[in-house]
Amino acid sequence: KLFFMIPLSIVVFGMVIWLGFAKVISPLTGALSKIGIKESAILRIWPASALNHAFPGIGKEFMPPLDEGSYLFMPTTMPHASIGEVLDVLQKQDIRISQIPEVESVVGKLGRVESPLDPAPISMIETVISYKPEFGEKDPKTGRRPRLWREHIKTPDDIWREILKAGEVPGTTSAPKLQPIAARIVMLQSGMRAPMGVKILGKKLEELEDVGFQIEKFLKEVPGIEASAVIADRIVGKPYLEFNIDREKSARYGVNIQDVQNVVEVAIGGMKLTTTVEGRERYPVRVRYPRELRDSIEELQEVLIPSNTGAQIPFSQVATLKFVRGPQVIKSEDTFLVGYVLFDKKSDVADVDVVNAATNYLQSKIDSGELLLPPGTSYKFAGSYENQVRSEKKLAVVLPLSLFIIFLILYFQFKRVSTTILVFSGIIVSFSGGFILIWLYAQEWFFQLPFFGDYFRQLFNMQSYNLSVAVWVGFLALFGIASDDGVVVASYLDQSFKEKKPKTISEVRAATLFAGQRRVRPCLMTTATTILALLPILTSTGRGSDVMIPMALPAVGGMSIELITLFMVPIGYCWLKERELEKLKVTVK
Repeated sequence: KLFFMIPLSIVVFGMVIWLGFAKVISPLTGALSKIGIKESAILRIWPASALNHAFPGIGKEFMPPLDEGSYLFMPTTMPHASIGEVLDVLQKQDIRISQIPEVESVVGKLGRVESPLDPAPISMIETVISYKPEFGEKDPKTGRRPRLWREHIKTPDDIWREILKAGEVPGTTSAPKLQPIAARIVMLQSGMRAPMGVKILGKKLEELEDVGFQIEKFLKEVPGIEASAVIADRIVGKPYLEFNIDREKSARYGVNIQDVQNVVEVAIGGMKLTTTVEGRERYPVRVRYPRELRDSIEELQEVLIPSNTGAQIPFSQVATLKFVRGPQVIKSEDTFLVGYVLFDKKSDVADVDVVNAATNYLQSKIDSGELLLPPGTSYKFAGSYENQVRSEKKLAVVLPLSLFIIFLILYFQFKRVSTTILVFSGIIVSFSGGFILIWLYAQEWFFQLPFFGDYFRQLFNMQSYNLSVAVWVGFLALFGIASDDGVVVASYLDQSFKEKKPKTISEVRAATLFAGQRRVRPCLMTTATTILALLPILTSTGRGSDVMIPMALPAVGGMSIELITLFMVPIGYCWLKERELEKLKVTVK
């Protein structure tokens, strides 16, 4: 019984790493709260507060971020900025970003193609930035690969911070961290140009903009959110030139309303008269006033409109002109008008943790009356966070189902519930082992040992990894192989006991020791081959390693801890047989 405290401690430790110390002891704190001791008071006690700080739980995200080798820098200018002004900003940013030593190429664009599938406004800039790999081609003389990044640039995140600094131009916003492929996927899924955001649904554009500004202010105060990347849509910020035709004055001067509208169309927008044919190409021919006659309200007021009498009447005599603020674009979703507040997380925080923190913070502001939502207005979080929510629902079915199927297969093998549970317990222990290795990878002191001029941490890509679909796929693979050693040992124990048929406790222990010793080598070979086969994945670099390493970690950690089944299964099997003998003796007496 004392020995089984070791695997039990491993399981509890794994649970604390996975769920967090506060959640594991929540049944205890819930019971104490019924007698008047609050949970916050318990967590303020020194040991509990230290453990709660050291083990907050593993963060959650949908998939590990892939390193595409390039970034998509998407700042915005003010809605009233002209094409010339936005082009000037784009050129300045491209020049500054291209001067970063780690940047290989910079290609920027503004506006959109003539397609209803591209709703990008003129104020949105898209710049694709490719950066150099950390190491260049191998030197044929020395056999070493020169490092192409500067000394203080350690990760691609450092390059992104350099890009943000270089892209700071007055009149522009910051930009969330995006990569070209990932950005297109997020845009197709949520319609937003950021990995995370808040969708505000309402009835009036002015109310959406006001609520967006409030949420923007409060999101900047959330600890896990990058304050500079919080951007609310300037929905009603584009200037429009409004023509108000006075019908009474038009009638007095003998001017038709249609004539006034035709002149306005020709003067400002241009009127298509015909189409010229140049071989297979077609070009529209438009008539339009020259720029110097339409670039100010004063000039437009002097535009002449023909009357029925043949006189030329100035536009100012029959209409008024003024600038008004209007929507840059009108977006709708679920029959509601919609506006976005975009934001990005800090690099050391998981997606789900950020959204949960932001949700709780905004709700607290609503409860305190600081965040006011007009009637009929609501908000919801969107982005990659939604993928994680959907995947959790599916995994909540897939994981228990796979464990149940494994349990059934083991039961069909041994035909006894006790032996099946004993072998199945190895899966539970290995499950905890996977979490322990993920936690160790995040510790700076773990494997910080020199190795031929490098360190083991760099060699094995040791860093903090969040729980993602890739990690859970690794756990599913672990479930399939974690019971191998237990099956090997338990099968030979069954065979040994059938042959020897021990009748005393000493004979039971001798038979257990005999069978256990005969299966040490096969179990070690099974575990060693699995771990050795996964070592190249743990040391891999380049494209795809971002997903492969999190998949391999649970299997390596679980199989390393799973070696304890070499002792768990024989000891548990021996204890069960001893209990059977004791019951048999009592029955005989």
